[in-house]
Amino acid sequence: VTEDHWPDALRGMVAAAVAMVPDGLVLLTSLSFIVGVITLARRRALARELASVELLARVDTLCLDKTGTITTGEIAFAGLEPIGATSEADATAGALAGADPAPNPTLAALAAALPAPDWTVVDTVPFSSTRKWASATVAPAGPDASERYVLHLGAPDVLLPTGEWTVARERVAELAAEGRRVLVVTRSTHDPDPPSDQTDDQRDVLPPARLPLCLLLLEDTVKAEAPEILAWFVEQGLDLKVISGDHPATVAAVARRAGIPGADEGIDARTLPDGDEALADALTRGNSGPAVFGRVTPHQKQAMVRALQSRGRTVAMTGDGVNDVLALKDADMGIAMGSGSSASRAVAQLVLLDDRFSTLPRVVAEGRRVINNIERVANLFLTKATYAVLLTALVGLLGVPFPFLPKQLTLIGTVSIGVPGFFLALAPDDSLVRPGFLPRVLKWSLPAGTAAAAVTFISYEIVRRSDASLAEARTTATLTLLGVGLAILLGISRPLRPWKVALAGAMGGLYAVTMAWPFARRYFELAVPPGSAWLTAVIGTVVGGLLIAVVPRLAPPLGRVLNR
Repeated sequence: VTEDHWPDALRGMVAAAVAMVPDGLVLLTSLSFIVGVITLARRRALARELASVELLARVDTLCLDKTGTITTGEIAFAGLEPIGATSEADATAGALAGADPAPNPTLAALAAALPAPDWTVVDTVPFSSTRKWASATVAPAGPDASERYVLHLGAPDVLLPTGEWTVARERVAELAAEGRRVLVVTRSTHDPDPPSDQTDDQRDVLPPARLPLCLLLLEDTVKAEAPEILAWFVEQGLDLKVISGDHPATVAAVARRAGIPGADEGIDARTLPDGDEALADALTRGNSGPAVFGRVTPHQKQAMVRALQSRGRTVAMTGDGVNDVLALKDADMGIAMGSGSSASRAVAQLVLLDDRFSTLPRVVAEGRRVINNIERVANLFLTKATYAVLLTALVGLLGVPFPFLPKQLTLIGTVSIGVPGFFLALAPDDSLVRPGFLPRVLKWSLPAGTAAAAVTFISYEIVRRSDASLAEARTTATLTLLGVGLAILLGISRPLRPWKVALAGAMGGLYAVTMAWPFARRYFELAVPPGSAWLTAVIGTVVGGLLIAVVPRLAPPLGRVLNR
């Protein structure tokens, strides 16, 4: 480079270096995520991190806890059925319901419906989702005050003695099939002299001689919006799985009322295999695997989430209780209810503050909008980086002046990439997110950038080798690259909408104003080219636009190469 030409060479080098860096991609990606989080917050959905928005778009399996998610979480007492000839059913059930100083929703519903007898509560064992029962040691009032009994309240399949009370078991199955939650109350004789060193584990052991007294019937209320929302998830291709600690038949009945496909029967989780591979096979056998699981322990929920993930699923888990914490923590996307336990809210990536299940489709749609728009913006900026690298290589190989000055590339980047990218990053789009983000972006940006570089450089060289000045040749290159850039903008905006076409037209009009306004033309160091240069720019733009139009046809072969 001679002494007279080194300033021009330096400016060309700066222009090339700046164009090769997709700097705006980072800004618009961050902006899209931030807007997504703010939009979720306005819908009373608290996202704990920006990555949550991306995960929402990629979820393909949704695991649902029944209580608090599909149902309202409010439990209503539906009746009491004595087992055998007993007159103590009401009293014992009422005593159990009122024995716990911190009752859960089930005990609160029973306490509100059943009268509490004037009995003395000696000891209690709170309900556990692992053992499926609670107990109270009571001393009845009156002549039998010296007698003490141990009352148990819990799952019929756990408390009803095995091999006995067949009629009661059959009745439980009938009620569960109707969608009722069924609990059983049993009574056993209290041991007046328990071992002094009795451990908590020993207190958790059921006494072998238990007398069933009655069945307590409870009802779950399905949320009014649940059937419509779940149907939307099914239409979007999500695999729904209900996992609950309740009786499988009860869970299946609730799932059928909510419209979940494949809820003809529930699977008892106690029959599931323990190994990771075997469990994954059981959950995904056939097309999508069983949809309803009952009697699921907290550790099984966690194992089920991991098993689904081992098969390439992106799993979201909804829950509101302590028993959901392990699964919420391990799921790709943990979704907790705002009224749920503090532990579930602490480990979840997304918290529905108002407990509205209807928020979930909007949440998923927002995640899809962000990811789909980021893909469009990435196409724009990587196409720019591609043609900048190729133009720089061509200039270096042929030893010609760089086709653009820094100001001209700033104009092209603003009109065909920066401003349109801002609007595209915030545009609505809830279409399905397909896997293969990076290969798909490369399949578009590499051919499109190559086409833009080729037609721009050829147009530039044709005009430069004519009688036109270097400034006129650079203006021709600017006109050509801008036209191809607008074709690229329309190509990545598919499906086209009127506002997208209007956006491209407005950007073209902005450049026309720049060329027509002398002050703007001088600022960007543009010159009015001769008629032949205009014709060259138009032909280059048309050819470039046609090449951009056939990029989807070139993409599949390139995709196979990238995926190897």
